Amino acid sequence: MRNIKIIEVKSEIGAGTRGASLGVDAMQIAALDFMSNFFVNFPTELIQTENKLLYEPVQSPYAKRIHGIHTMYERVSNAVQDTLKSGLFPLVLAGDHSTAGGTIAGIKMAKPKNRLGVIWIDAHADLHTPFTTPSGNMHGMPLATALGEDNLENKMHEVDDKTKDWWNKLKTIGKIQPKILPEDLVFIALRDYEKEEEALLKKHNIKVIPVQEVRKKGVENVVRQSLLHLSNCDDIYVSFDVDSLDSSISRGTGTPVSNGLKEREVEDILASLMQNHKICCFEITEVNPTLDKENLMAEIAFNILQRSVNILLLN
Repeated sequence: MRNIKIIEVKSEIGAGTRGASLGVDAMQIAALDFMSNFFVNFPTELIQTENKLLYEPVQSPYAKRIHGIHTMYERVSNAVQDTLKSGLFPLVLAGDHSTAGGTIAGIKMAKPKNRLGVIWIDAHADLHTPFTTPSGNMHGMPLATALGEDNLENKMHEVDDKTKDWWNKLKTIGKIQPKILPEDLVFIALRDYEKEEEALLKKHNIKVIPVQEVRKKGVENVVRQSLLHLSNCDDIYVSFDVDSLDSSISRGTGTPVSNGLKEREVEDILASLMQNHKICCFEITEVNPTLDKENLMAEIAFNILQRSVNILLLN
């Protein structure tokens, strides 16, 4: 039996599309519509955001609002660290995916000697850096900060010194760098990435399980493969970006991508993963109800969340 604490991160300063900060509320409304008391069952911590920066001019074009992202990393990492140290399981509900770098930092800060594995269920690689980003949006960079990666071999931009300083602060948050090793990372449903990210995937031989493989080999095989790949890790963090779902379902997210997972496939993957005792933290991110009809994305995300947590509570 795991004792769960919900950490709400209603931040969207890392995204290019507005509205992800409303994702947590949208999931809570979905729970009410399903007559579920899920959100009153667990202690909750609400992390203060820096969303006011959305009204200010962007200072770093290749790492937009990076100073605010650093503040969020600090707040999120401290919350996750405190939650783990008090013996609770952090269930992170986040706006955009940029703050996942803070989640990873918090796990490492709580357990600095443990080897951390990451299962990243996402259409995107999120391996960009200020030197390679096509958009400057920080939700495309959290894994690069966790890996301590600049990817200078594939550099596209000259980055100003101030941005470089902030970037180095992000990579070294918690005074641990790198937080994870490339061999301790598994992507599921990855299908939309740039050549600069592809170069990193190839260089480090990072494990990628495409959607076709989930279909061909089945969920149990995929989960077994993932856990086997991370068998040297002491802890595993699972991050679920709703854009890993097919774009026919995931309209309510900032960057939907076709040929994605079906709702049932994600449910089954997560349900199977949550039975493993190494799972130390679970995050759902990038629900954006402003892009949606009738709160559908949040309802799907809530169903997935509820089933995953029910299994966590049993194990």
